[in-house]
Amino acid sequence: MAQEVVVGVADCRVSNQPESSLITYALGSCIAVAIHDPVSRVGGILHFMLPESSLDTSKAEKNPYLFADTGIPLLFHQAYAHGAEKSRLVVCVAGGAQVINDAAVFNIGKRNCLAVRKVLWRAGVMIRSEAVGGSESRTVRLEVGSGRFMLRTAGRIENTSERRDDGVLCLNR
Repeated sequence: MAQEVVVGVADCRVSNQPESSLITYALGSCIAVAIHDPVSRVGGILHFMLPESSLDTSKAEKNPYLFADTGIPLLFHQAYAHGAEKSRLVVCVAGGAQVINDAAVFNIGKRNCLAVRKVLWRAGVMIRSEAVGGSESRTVRLEVGSGRFMLRTAGRIENTSERRDDGVLCLNR
């Protein structure tokens, strides 16, 4: 029986239970970083809100998952603790939309996109697939056993190599 694990805003979940699906909802300017090790069948999702912990160090101390630069390393370390290996990790990224203000005054979505790329680049990790930017919110799901990463947008399906009948976008890896 499949077990659905919801990853909240400024939250992170890692699992080595093959029947689990990790899901996070309503990614606007926030970003989901999903990782999967196909050998150890470990998967994880981080849902972060802001690019840099230097914006508010006291909040970062209370909840490091709020920020890209503190949350992403923790996601990876939790996956390693469950048996994942860095060299085998498949990384998918989604979110970073401009949904709050059309004038793009703060550019949180764009800043989040840059931050995730910077953190992963510094760690020597490549992104396998991504669905970032735009102006629509997204929901993502990671099936831990198969590593399948699925994406649903509020208004339309984005480019992909597979589209299911139920309107879910599957980014093949």
